[in-house]
Amino acid sequence: MMDRRAIATVRDRLSYTPAVAILGPRQVGKTTLALEVAEGRESIYLDLESPPDREKLADPVFYLQAHEDQLVILDEVQRLPELFQSLRGLIDRGRRKGKRSGRFLLLGSASNDLLKQSETLAGRIAYVELSPLDVLETSKDAGDKAAVLRKLWTRGGFPESFLAESDARSFIWRQDFIRTYLERDIPQLGPRIPATTLYRFWSMLAHVQGGLFNAAQLARGLAVDGKTIARYLDLLVDLMLARRLQPWQSNGGKRLVKSPKVYIRDSGVLHALLQLGDTEALLGHPVAGASWEGFAMENLIAMAPPRTAPFFYRSSAGAEIDLLLDIPGHGLWAIEIKLGLNARPRQGFHIACNDLQPAKRFVVNSGEERYQVVPGTEVIGLKELGAILAAL
Repeated sequence: MMDRRAIATVRDRLSYTPAVAILGPRQVGKTTLALEVAEGRESIYLDLESPPDREKLADPVFYLQAHEDQLVILDEVQRLPELFQSLRGLIDRGRRKGKRSGRFLLLGSASNDLLKQSETLAGRIAYVELSPLDVLETSKDAGDKAAVLRKLWTRGGFPESFLAESDARSFIWRQDFIRTYLERDIPQLGPRIPATTLYRFWSMLAHVQGGLFNAAQLARGLAVDGKTIARYLDLLVDLMLARRLQPWQSNGGKRLVKSPKVYIRDSGVLHALLQLGDTEALLGHPVAGASWEGFAMENLIAMAPPRTAPFFYRSSAGAEIDLLLDIPGHGLWAIEIKLGLNARPRQGFHIACNDLQPAKRFVVNSGEERYQVVPGTEVIGLKELGAILAAL
């Protein structure tokens, strides 16, 4: 079992909040984390995709009142949206009895659906996003840290994929993961999208990893309109399988790019969509640089403090910053991401930093050394910068 950094956050939220929702894609480890949180305390686990467990909640107030002294774990809770009104009543009744925290642990794999459904619990619920395994979680007690980093980049952070016996078995797991989402999970959410069409769209996004979102170009490739493409992207973003990275816009004197950049969030899923089964195949493919950029970016965002807002910066004149982190209490951090040991930032990075005057400037490459490459800009390894962010 991998130690997940999020467990401390979930336990903290449960200590003062009646309900905590863990958001994350399927197979990311939400159930394992929830059961670990529940160790040592009275608890009950219900999987709302299981008909017998759903039947228990036919009268949710009656059933859950019998477990008011236990932590109730509700998995795939977005499957039963009518449950939230009952949870609100139970929480309020518990508060009147003096029980103000640690009642419900809700697990969900469709963030927008769950956020909308849980609006009725405003003021009674906290949210924790569980990302795939990151460089801090996988490098604990590791021998060859560079090899572990390459493995995490190649296979991605889904535990079953990362921990597979071989690259071949990891690759098969990821192909099955993609197929299951397309053929079972997404249809259960309601969208009537042919699996082959959504697979083509997902694969097209993989081929333009980290590029500006061009709905018209993607629409031509699928013979649909731009609104349909936007709907497909909304779905993958909602399922936390794609990231729509917004451009920084708070600089009135510059002509800045307004389109978002789009990434497949897990590098292993990206490589499976591109049929790249191992590191050698990846390094020989044109997507390698964009893949490393997305991989590093997802790790840094996952390890940044709560409420950190991620952006990129690009002006029409060529000034560019791969990742801007707006960190509460710490200002803007500008990060350039490079595959390999090349450490010299592009001229556009310096121009953009002169525009924005960020509090910190970093170049993240594939190495482990930390040093100043030019005044005010440090070269740093991904793990070390992640540790700095996690400690803020």
